[in-house]
Amino acid sequence: MRVCIDVSPAVHQRGGMGRYARELVAALRRVDPGGAYVGLCDRAGHALGVGRSDVGLATHGLGDRAWRLWSLGSHLTGVPADARLPSADIFHATDNVLPRVARMRTVMTLHDLAFRVHPEAHRRPNRWYLRVAMPRMLRAADAVIAVSQATARDAVRLYGVSEERLHVIPEGVEARFCPAPPGEQARVRAAYGVSAPFLLHVGTIEPRKNLTTLLQAYHALRAQRSDVGLALVGRRGWLSEPFFRALRGLGLEGEVRLLGAVPDADLIALYSAAEVFVFPSLYEGFGLPVLEAMACGTPVVCADNSSLPEVAGDAALLVPATDVARLTAAIRRVLDDAALRRELRAKGLRRAAGFTWEHAAHETLCLYHHLLAEGCGRLACG
Repeated sequence: MRVCIDVSPAVHQRGGMGRYARELVAALRRVDPGGAYVGLCDRAGHALGVGRSDVGLATHGLGDRAWRLWSLGSHLTGVPADARLPSADIFHATDNVLPRVARMRTVMTLHDLAFRVHPEAHRRPNRWYLRVAMPRMLRAADAVIAVSQATARDAVRLYGVSEERLHVIPEGVEARFCPAPPGEQARVRAAYGVSAPFLLHVGTIEPRKNLTTLLQAYHALRAQRSDVGLALVGRRGWLSEPFFRALRGLGLEGEVRLLGAVPDADLIALYSAAEVFVFPSLYEGFGLPVLEAMACGTPVVCADNSSLPEVAGDAALLVPATDVARLTAAIRRVLDDAALRRELRAKGLRRAAGFTWEHAAHETLCLYHHLLAEGCGRLACG
């Protein structure tokens, strides 16, 4: 069996989707060392970053935007896109882009439907493209992987995806995400200019992450706990201007540390060093940073919507995403209660241990074999 996987989000380092593509490919090579896998992207010879020299790379010969439009065009015209794809038995789309394919079985990973649930958090061209492309691509896929039950429910509710083609396969946490030793924690605090104690958020600065609410909660918290800092890890994304206006308006420009993207080794130490990980997102398809924080032994306060209760279980304090007072109170409760911090740490470590990329890869591999053997009927693989 030869599988072609779109690794574009890993090549372009697109946040959660990039980590999904990179870690899934690496885990597939671990659980299926004899399998034949090729990564598809638009940059020939680009390092995939999965640490495996036996994962070949092929390019479709188009830029990122042209590939998206060309893939949509293949559905609108009915002309298959096989000529731009390497020969394979399965094509796995991981980047919300599935062209029309005639000679391969197809799998599409659906990360979320945020553009439908929170259209105001997306730019107009992106909303237009996804509104036109998404229903066609979901219909064309032989199988759809939803990364959470919440995302699966959205797929059924918004697009009528049949249960026969829909498979829930959660994401995982890499084994290297574990509590960092005190020396490493001290190193990253010094390197990034972050003083203890501090709150941490990880994610792109964009409207869906609801960071203006986090700023408001932090501003209120500082009236009670002026010793607590706030560090944000993640690149500046689209429609981020309101966040920066709020940062200036609340007088927090010199108080909040904007760290940008950081290497995983530093990220693990930052998770471990944080007093509380705060994640008030308006909507998530999965919410991997919540599990990564738990795996590093950090107490979590997160929103109570979409996939987050499913992922966090009873190992976090959950609050309404836009309720500043309740978010502030939950953070303050964790900061002030050492017993609660110990409880959340223990529960979080146990919770995170239940999500592995090996499990995700095994279930995905079962799906590949199922599609080749039996068409697109129900999966029955333990």
